[in-house]
Amino acid sequence: MAFATKFIFVTGGVLSSLGKGLASAAIGALLESRGLTITLQKLDPYINVDPGTMNPFQHGEVFVTDDGAETDLDLGHYERFTHAKLGRNNNFTTGKIYHSVITKERRGDYLGGTVQVIPHITDEIKKSILSVVDSVDVVIVEVGGTIGDIESLPFQEAIRQFRTDVGKDNVLYVHVTFVPYIVAAGEVKTKPTQHSVKELRSIGIQPDILLCRTDRFLSKEIKAKIGLFCNVDVDQVITAKDVETIYEVPLVFHQEHLDDKIIALLNIWTRAPKLKGWERLVEKLKNPKSSVTIAIVGKYIHLRESYKSLNEALCHGGIANDCKVNLDFVDSETIDDSNCRERMAGADGILVPGGFGTRGIEGKIRAIRFAREERIPFFGICLGMQMAVVEYARHVAGMDGAHSTEFDKDTPFSVIYLMTEWFDYKSEQIQKRDITSDKGGTMRLGAYPCIPKKGSVAYRAYGKKEISERHRHRYEFNNAFKEKLEEAGLVISGISPDGQLVEIVEIADHPWFLGCQFHPEFKSRPMNPHPLFVSFIESALVYKNQRTIDL
Repeated sequence: MAFATKFIFVTGGVLSSLGKGLASAAIGALLESRGLTITLQKLDPYINVDPGTMNPFQHGEVFVTDDGAETDLDLGHYERFTHAKLGRNNNFTTGKIYHSVITKERRGDYLGGTVQVIPHITDEIKKSILSVVDSVDVVIVEVGGTIGDIESLPFQEAIRQFRTDVGKDNVLYVHVTFVPYIVAAGEVKTKPTQHSVKELRSIGIQPDILLCRTDRFLSKEIKAKIGLFCNVDVDQVITAKDVETIYEVPLVFHQEHLDDKIIALLNIWTRAPKLKGWERLVEKLKNPKSSVTIAIVGKYIHLRESYKSLNEALCHGGIANDCKVNLDFVDSETIDDSNCRERMAGADGILVPGGFGTRGIEGKIRAIRFAREERIPFFGICLGMQMAVVEYARHVAGMDGAHSTEFDKDTPFSVIYLMTEWFDYKSEQIQKRDITSDKGGTMRLGAYPCIPKKGSVAYRAYGKKEISERHRHRYEFNNAFKEKLEEAGLVISGISPDGQLVEIVEIADHPWFLGCQFHPEFKSRPMNPHPLFVSFIESALVYKNQRTIDL
């Protein structure tokens, strides 16, 4: 079988959180810098069909694509580092693979045969990999989990078979491993890497390139030792050194000649890499002209990965303003009337992100009221926007007891509610949902159009008559209260093309107060920051400078 597309499989050993996702994204960035077209895919070993119903404390952020897929947060890295257009076929889980195979078995597709892990599960995995080829030059596939984990074995077996299926010259195995520095001994240790590669080779995969995660550049002697014991050429042992900013990773890999080795091993001709954009980006990150502090008021603050895209989007907004953005994570459960001012002290802007469930809701509302009354730049995203509407209804529009029916089904003013029937622009059909629907089925997911109101903060930021943003939410603004809220001064500054869905709200007499129903952080890129984050950080800078003058 002749294949024009090349495949790179990225695995990890020793321990989790070594940075396989960032390594995959950085490899993609380097190959793009050489003029190649790429796409990336994540294979996850957990049995959930997707991460949509998983607790952010366990799994981190759920990243949403334009087509409405709820995916692993590593897809966020892929999109931020490359120009790849990702969708539901770019993330497969064990649950998704088995669901497909069992559905086929129940339908009789296997003609009564015994369905087994090999070949049926492994064939389904290989089919999922081929589903993203789509005329690109290189497909980069990250295999989740750690080598030796029992749940990852079917994926590992599938990628072992893949080299035979498509030809050995078309497949490259990159293994991310750990080389720790032992302070007491005063030296780095290669044994964890040796054992990890031994485990990988025991299932039939010989790595072509080793990415050694460490806190220092490895000497030639250490690389030679690793290469000798792992059966890898010494120049294919790459230092994956810790960096100040994740956007420095492609530059470190290039310094180690990783991209040269990849194109040589895959026998690809490319132009010389163009990395000036990455160099300028890192320079701006390391040498900002100013700084601001943004208070992020949420309930998943104990795991920063829960807000990964949000954290990065704020950083991008800072890049556009030559500004370092310091993040102050505030547990919304701890905020009340007695300590709100103290807890928000030093904040140049306040952001309330999305989330689900009742925990910490009143703390978020209190923080929003503080931002409104003290005229501090405020950004509400998804649930943050909804609670901004609730706060305004309660304390400005005279709707005592106003709430979302998600948290109070008996509220006298259900300014946020579950819309049971709505027009879906994707399918061009009327969609129906209620509280008993499957969790995923009750949500509006993926990209939807929005019309910003002329003269609004949103319109000035975007500079466009129509925008498209990604959603992940169940509850909507209740149009029954739209007129009363507008009379009280709330500005509806973004709506769906048919005028039925409220997407953005603002307050006219506030320096910068904006809430949006969608998740703008999913579309922000380091070299193309999202306009709302650029505008928000700019307003925070103005607020900080004005506060300094007043002092």
